[in-house]
Amino acid sequence: MNFRKVLFLAAVLTLSFASAAFAQEHAAESAANVGTGMAALSAALAIGLAAFGGALGQGKVAAAALEGIARNPAAQAKIFVPMIIGLALIESLVLYAFVIAFVKIKL
Repeated sequence: MNFRKVLFLAAVLTLSFASAAFAQEHAAESAANVGTGMAALSAALAIGLAAFGGALGQGKVAAAALEGIARNPAAQAKIFVPMIIGLALIESLVLYAFVIAFVKIKL
């Protein structure tokens, strides 16, 4: 074996064990940071899914209401108010998910 290869192998092994030794100092701190990071990630995922579901629901409600009004324009007054109430209830579910997401990460 060449002397350069042995020297390179010794340097690589020394550096790999040294990084593991230094990493143990901050193990408790990094575990706490991972927990905070995972909480933030779960909160972001929760609000993202809630917003996506809410947008789909509101789109379906609006499309159905407009189709009903287009088929029977005289029923516009009877369709419009329940549509607005339904949209408000769908939006409230998204806002609940938003509040729960922030409570989860304790901001």
